[in-house]
Amino acid sequence: MIPIISPSDRARLDAILSRDATFSDEVDQSVASILLEVRKRGDEAVQALSERFDGVRPDPIKVPAAELEAASDALDPDLRQILKDAEENIRRFHARQVQNSWFTDDGDGVLLGQRVVPMDRVGLYVPGGTAFYPSSLLMNAIPAQEAGVEEIHLVSPPKDGGRPHPLVLATAHLLGLEHVYGVGGAQAVGALAYGTESVAAVDKIVGPGNAFVAAAKKQVFGRVDIDSVAGPSEIGILADASADPEYVAADLLSQAEHDERASAILVTPHRPLAEAVQKHVESMVPDLPRADTIRKALASYGACIVTADLDEAIEVINELAVEHLEILTEDDWSTMTRIRHAGAIFLGPYSSEPVGDYFAGPNHVLPTGGTARYASALSVDDFIRKQSIISYTRDRLADTGPSIARLADAENLQAHAEAIRVRLRRFAQETASGDGSAAAIPHSGEEKNE
Repeated sequence: MIPIISPSDRARLDAILSRDATFSDEVDQSVASILLEVRKRGDEAVQALSERFDGVRPDPIKVPAAELEAASDALDPDLRQILKDAEENIRRFHARQVQNSWFTDDGDGVLLGQRVVPMDRVGLYVPGGTAFYPSSLLMNAIPAQEAGVEEIHLVSPPKDGGRPHPLVLATAHLLGLEHVYGVGGAQAVGALAYGTESVAAVDKIVGPGNAFVAAAKKQVFGRVDIDSVAGPSEIGILADASADPEYVAADLLSQAEHDERASAILVTPHRPLAEAVQKHVESMVPDLPRADTIRKALASYGACIVTADLDEAIEVINELAVEHLEILTEDDWSTMTRIRHAGAIFLGPYSSEPVGDYFAGPNHVLPTGGTARYASALSVDDFIRKQSIISYTRDRLADTGPSIARLADAENLQAHAEAIRVRLRRFAQETASGDGSAAAIPHSGEEKNE
């Protein structure tokens, strides 16, 4: 079911590495048509498209506050407490990411600095197909709240009655969200990007979704910011002979159940571990509700890669740049310091990937498809803007202005240079009127002819 291969099996590795977030022409064209309809017809298009794709017409599109409260009141008390505990962990972790504005005296009365400003309004997409993801809502909303975003607008596909799943509504109420809409798919992304009569246009859209949602986010990027164009989920496990094969097998399956294109990979220098994991996988899969999805994922994108030694195993892991990386080695901390590319790292036998998905606190919105080479987990930084602050003085400009103007001349941007020289000439005139001795500051053409 899950093959044992070597690093030299490039065909298998290349298939895994090629799992980027690309879309067929049919998906792209369909999404473009949907976005155009939403942009032209607003609420009317959103409702008609929802009825077409989800089989239900949300009316009104925005969920009334009373329904959010009712969903919260109906929530199982034990589950409510678990959600609160998870919220506390996630909020405490992200609170440590908050940055402050800073300013520095650069001498001569010059002030330089960086001002940190939260975005005004962001949109969150929470999936609602075959599963419901309150954890996704927690992970996307909390860093935005900690960043200081004033308005958070939530969209999620409508179910019976034209409303998102009650668990999503209850979690939204728990987080204090007021702007919740029963709309999903590409039409929801379009509504957030362009705005409609009911849905406010936002500055950024975050959150996972199916191929149509991901393609829509990609197409509206530029008008709004997005977190990423996420591909299928993936897990890599770097393990040696000390690892428990049953734990490894269970953790591989925890990601393979997500999607038929999900990837689950063990990389180890210990072949007996790979063989034991293979046996555990075969025995565990039949008892899982999503067994068919798991089998297809493992058949196409699963592997137990046996390397010559741990050094080679680390090289393979760095090449894969997986979304979730578990390290199960005798010295996991030392091994971790050699990992360059991974979205999130889970150390030791008790840090199973679902610990991060739901409860520990670090964000579970992670780079996929090898993008961990340059991308990071969703964080407070994704919801802020950094404004550079420059406050120059007359003395500093008088001292550095000629250099600035010469650089502008070098780029053949004379208007830039003149914006500086007009001030330098004024300084010279003011000095001349004061002591009658200041020389005129030359124009750019005069200076270049010297």
